[in-house]
Amino acid sequence: MATRTVCQVLQRRFASSAAAVRTPATEVRGQRNAVFSREQARQRALYPRIEKIEVSMQGPGLDGTLLIMNRGMSTPLSCARHLTEHHLINSALALVDGEPWSLHQPLTHSCSLTLLTFKDSDPTLVNQAYWRSCAALLGQVLETAFKDDFTVELLNTPEVPVTSGAFCCDVVLDPQLDSWTPSEESLRSLTRGAQQLIHQDLAWEPLEVVPSVALEIFSHSRCKQEEVEQKAAQSPKGTVMLHRCGDHVLLSAGPLVARTGLCSQYEVTAIHSLGQGLWGLRRRAQGLSLPLQLQAHHTVWRKLRQRAEKMVEVPNTECKK
Repeated sequence: MATRTVCQVLQRRFASSAAAVRTPATEVRGQRNAVFSREQARQRALYPRIEKIEVSMQGPGLDGTLLIMNRGMSTPLSCARHLTEHHLINSALALVDGEPWSLHQPLTHSCSLTLLTFKDSDPTLVNQAYWRSCAALLGQVLETAFKDDFTVELLNTPEVPVTSGAFCCDVVLDPQLDSWTPSEESLRSLTRGAQQLIHQDLAWEPLEVVPSVALEIFSHSRCKQEEVEQKAAQSPKGTVMLHRCGDHVLLSAGPLVARTGLCSQYEVTAIHSLGQGLWGLRRRAQGLSLPLQLQAHHTVWRKLRQRAEKMVEVPNTECKK
């Protein structure tokens, strides 16, 4: 017990000294964006010559449709543009040779392609990607909500099923905010921040990178650097997947849906305290959302919201020192 207390004191002292010399959040986001853009441009330059690939479309009314696309440049969204407005507007995710694939991720070889929507007979993969995307959006809002006044450290985002009732984002705020208890107005303010991003209809741009690039991007976060190493060790290719939304770059456990505009009803419902951790006071922010294609009556939404206020229990995903 005494050892634990000493560790907590040292961690608080470290956090306080780090806060005194911390890099402004806007500068950190600028650095992450610059590295992301540089790597994105490098990868695109790997295909200097236009090479054609064959994309065999799968799905209702599309079987047998063959598209000739550009290797390393064309994306599933590019393919959707060659079909109908329905496919372009309603597609949220893709399957490339049976593998979940972002609509914005370039195609690198001839393949079969299925465009997925929220109204498919089996929307499991789309729902998982949507829940993951809503959590990513919540993290983005939290990271920018406190301006440069306070530090915000996003921890590993828990992967929770849609049946849990709420998506989650674990975070450690500046030690100066340890006594802060979020009010209903605070939650409404965070909700408004998310709705602004939804209104902007921003793309979630995917980028698969080697660990060294990801470590450079997250050079200001020891927690994220450890997460990079963990994800790279678990990946068969030894790579990690990043996404960018506006000026926010994040690590992702899987593909996200195409754009923020696919979200419709969205509300930040609670911020629960999880107690002291290695990086400070851990909190779990939670929210509820439904996509544009699936609306709920206000009475149903109220019941769903009440459920989403209760803390979602998940294993500890905090980075370890």
